[in-house]
Amino acid sequence: MAVSLGELAVRFGCELRGDPDALVEHVATLAGADAHSLSFLANPRYKSQLAQTRAGAVVLDKASASDCPTNALICANPHAAYARIATVLHPRSHGPAGIHATAIVADSARVDPTAHVGPLCVIGERVVIGPRTFVGPHCVLEDEVALDEDVYLAARITLCRSVQIGARTVVQPGAVIGGDGFGFASEQRRWIKVPQVGTVRVGPDVEIGANTTIDRGSGPDTVIGPGSMIDNLVQIGHNVILGRCCILAGQVGISGSTRLGDFVMVGGQGGLAGHLNIGSGVRIAAKSGIMRDIPAGETVCGSPAVPLTEFMRQTAVLQRLARKKDKL
Repeated sequence: MAVSLGELAVRFGCELRGDPDALVEHVATLAGADAHSLSFLANPRYKSQLAQTRAGAVVLDKASASDCPTNALICANPHAAYARIATVLHPRSHGPAGIHATAIVADSARVDPTAHVGPLCVIGERVVIGPRTFVGPHCVLEDEVALDEDVYLAARITLCRSVQIGARTVVQPGAVIGGDGFGFASEQRRWIKVPQVGTVRVGPDVEIGANTTIDRGSGPDTVIGPGSMIDNLVQIGHNVILGRCCILAGQVGISGSTRLGDFVMVGGQGGLAGHLNIGSGVRIAAKSGIMRDIPAGETVCGSPAVPLTEFMRQTAVLQRLARKKDKL
């Protein structure tokens, strides 16, 4: 869709330098843009591409605006503004309202008339599907699942018994939410399965990546806080509680009953042992192994993870030892 720069400037609070009637139709990189493209500059390493860009408009900050050869939308946070504008230029397809003829829907399910239920879906007993929600092809919603308004389930997603998904949450293909947690009791060299009788409660404005799995609670529920962003191939164990706006990168694993505060960031392949408390604002570097509680605001690295300053000191010592060995 085509939108004028003047409309975008007003809608997203940007200062416009250029033609308010100029139209942009899609987004593109600075190097790959054409006259109908909108691009952005947030990372200084790409500033060299700005002078040669053929974009119809660029979203950038005031410090870079003087170097922009085309229309400029100026704001304090170009990346965030670009993300919002890109959502307008490339709206998500929600399909027609109604239930596809090949879907199987239990008589007791309540599907809002504005919702879309796609081909070959299976909708269980007493499921509730809210307004404008999109349920993509091959999704399975077991009994008593509840979807709030504007939820988007891409395709081949399984929501197990009693899972709750908050408003505007997006779930990418292949995710499984609410499968049994890994709970077993030992007795005389054998394992006895512990029934997993809780569920999973996902807050509003969450994104859950492709092929991610979130286990149901063993008694208390597993909880994903509002605004949290979870990448592909993440494993979240039973009874885990995520606070608000956490970020989990790809292949993170969180063992059962661990609690994360608000705004925690975990890099790719980070692994957290069970029954830990991770304070708000903690940052965990990629491939770190977390085996102890971490106080709020700390940045840790390594396996077993230590505070970043200690990790850097240890690394420097090892490098000095290696240099001394080479001199022997």
